Amino acid sequence: MRIMIYTNILISAILFRSESLSRLIEKVAEEYTLVLSTYVVDELKAVVERKFPTKVKAIEKFLTALSYELEYSPENYDGAPLFEIRDEKDYMVLHTAIIADVDILITGDKDFEDIEIERPEIMTPKEFLEKY
Repeated sequence: MRIMIYTNILISAILFRSESLSRLIEKVAEEYTLVLSTYVVDELKAVVERKFPTKVKAIEKFLTALSYELEYSPENYDGAPLFEIRDEKDYMVLHTAIIADVDILITGDKDFEDIEIERPEIMTPKEFLEKY
């Protein structure tokens, strides 16, 4: 199973050392195929550089040590929208998950709650850990 994790989960797991989120990332990396998009990796680095500049090395260390597939996120999408989402920035995350054919997108972002698509399944960390 291919699982993509969104930026907010990665930041909480790495910088705030959330035990449950660290367990989530460990479980995904060990038992499934972790997929990160170039958009999420770029956003992760930008947020950390802007808000937590002393933690940039922790992010680099994390990304170097973790085994994952990197999926390219197109810079623009010119076709008809595949779904509606309130925050335009979040569109590319789910769009990349769709074109990368991931099974599950794990996010804590409330903007993903009302999206109805067949695949990927959108789950919170808690939902994922309870189910798997």
